[in-house]
Amino acid sequence: MSTAFDLMVAPNGARLTQSDHPALPLTTREIAHTAMACAKEGATAVHAHIRDARGQHSLDAALYHQLMRDIAAISSIHVQFSTEAAGIFDVATQRTCLEAAPSQDASIALREIARDPANLRAIYHAAADKGIDMQHIVYDTHDLVALLDHFETGTIPMQSRRVLCVLGRYSHDLTSTPQDLDPFLKAMGGHDLNWMVCAFGRHEQDCLMAALDAGGHARIGFENNRLTPDGSILPDNAASVASFVERAAKSGFSPKQVTS
Repeated sequence: MSTAFDLMVAPNGARLTQSDHPALPLTTREIAHTAMACAKEGATAVHAHIRDARGQHSLDAALYHQLMRDIAAISSIHVQFSTEAAGIFDVATQRTCLEAAPSQDASIALREIARDPANLRAIYHAAADKGIDMQHIVYDTHDLVALLDHFETGTIPMQSRRVLCVLGRYSHDLTSTPQDLDPFLKAMGGHDLNWMVCAFGRHEQDCLMAALDAGGHARIGFENNRLTPDGSILPDNAASVASFVERAAKSGFSPKQVTS
């Protein structure tokens, strides 16, 4: 009997273009078809960034709603929308995006919202009041410890206990290793968290397997890595998902079932 895990695909990110990889999805229809293909290979959710008409990172709620319609037309995969500022948007714009709520699932980086400390509590509680289940992105243990402190003080509502640990964001050449997970695990201690890992670079699969072995979940995709473990270029996001699902199965893990 295999152990089930959440497998989210992050197909594009905020900064990459099709010059980085021709199969990187940018339009809402491209993202939708990528999500469908990844769901067929085992992805249980898609972490989506949207782009404007120039291909630039956007937090336009209308585009997110269009993406939701495009995905729903062809797949039942769960959708998480990103509120990433990406060095472009201020906290007020992030809050507007959250309040428009095209999905009940959003990712949010504490270090970005902390740029506006006077409104930090209000932003998180307003999102919780709308029923948005937030996944908190942490780039290092400083972020994670700060998040846990905010949980304890009630600044951030306790019901949003999902965390994404980003491995390799500040390593040489954006290349992560499984050992990068160790400090996060130590900082988590005995806290009750539903945690997931994403990892930059060609060791992505090794890092995600380390997460599964430690009781976590996995996020994979071109936002963080476009290489196979041996360093060759992946053809598309679906191939990345399929390769990891095959590897995970050999160790007794399988993605939770999703109808696509």
